Amino acid sequence: MPQVGTFPVTRDEIAGLPVSELAARYGTPVYVYDAAKIRERVADLQRFDHIRYAQKACSNLAILDLVRREKVLVDAVSAGEVHRALAAGYSLHGNPPPVVYTADIFDRESLELVVQRDIHVNAGSIDMIDQLGTRAPGRSVTLRINPGFGHGHSQKTNTGGEQSKHGIWHAELDECLRQIDRHGMAVSGIHMHIGSGTDLEHLGQVCGALEATVAKIGRTVTSISAGGGLPVPYHARQSYVDLEEYYRLWNATRERLQEELGHKISLEIEPGRYLVAESGFLITEIRAVKRQGGNTFYLLDAGFNNLARPILYGAYHPMSIANATGRPLQSVVVGGPLCESGDIFTQEEGGFVCQRSLPSAGVGDLLILECAGAYGFVMASNYNSKPLAAEVLICDGQAYLARARQTNEDLVRGESIPG
Repeated sequence: MPQVGTFPVTRDEIAGLPVSELAARYGTPVYVYDAAKIRERVADLQRFDHIRYAQKACSNLAILDLVRREKVLVDAVSAGEVHRALAAGYSLHGNPPPVVYTADIFDRESLELVVQRDIHVNAGSIDMIDQLGTRAPGRSVTLRINPGFGHGHSQKTNTGGEQSKHGIWHAELDECLRQIDRHGMAVSGIHMHIGSGTDLEHLGQVCGALEATVAKIGRTVTSISAGGGLPVPYHARQSYVDLEEYYRLWNATRERLQEELGHKISLEIEPGRYLVAESGFLITEIRAVKRQGGNTFYLLDAGFNNLARPILYGAYHPMSIANATGRPLQSVVVGGPLCESGDIFTQEEGGFVCQRSLPSAGVGDLLILECAGAYGFVMASNYNSKPLAAEVLICDGQAYLARARQTNEDLVRGESIPG
């Protein structure tokens, strides 16, 4: 596996198919996913006993079906995601559970669903334990614990510490276990995830905190989860985590727990971004080139309604121009069509606009936003009454329409005018 990201500023093809042909066939903006890259990332993690895909990263049924065929389990954070998993061919019951509901709350629909369908729950609050125990006493659950510290590439992706809403606060574990006992329940597993961008120093702290938690709970624990947050490089200066060392730290934790508890402990990992980010490309068309004082703008037919990460986190996405070999580079600002000043793809956290060095281009040229497979389409909206983009999966050299482009008629379906 490469240790750092390498990103060309011009691109002719995606997974062997010409960018220009994909745009002509499916229109723009369009999300394109490379199935081979997803399979490659699944293969990276085969040393873990179980891989559980955090489908919130990209929940298209074609992607879910692909990872299911690769023997990957799935995590659901809503009733809707449970239904997606079922539609993609997952069953609800097995050992380990093929589908786990992970959240910090039950809305009324999700509580009814997990009770009626006996779906395994990874609980992130004491109230969840009480609500599930009242309706379905005697169940076994997994606990997501907030160890009191966190980590992330942005404060908004930090899922641990006192500013995070996620997980059962470590100091409230005793109260949580009292609720477990009151409802005749059992804790079968521990999940501890502190955020995206995990480095090995923080990982060592997580492993230590998890061991201390299991020591309090005792012999009912039969599985531990390393959580997700495995980084992928979006920028040439970023790198992958050392997976050998990552696994070694978690496996050493598992082995110590097995010795202490006297039985086998399964080791699970829960990647989302890692499996799908690099597989995804958002193909767009440049519809205007504007010069505003010292800035040249490439304005696209895609905006933050299609890819929200830059405006949410100041996230960096590599970009390329299709079929632009040999063209001179120029510094540009890349933005979208929305009636919002913040509709800029080249911005840093805090909304500061910055420039990107890209080949010279004009109206009709195609610009590709890369590493867009995770938290791309799933965060899309209809802001400015823009239809959702199409999604395409390239598998074994063939392109399949995984989601049809939304129509203007779809935008108003379900709406009505009084009288």
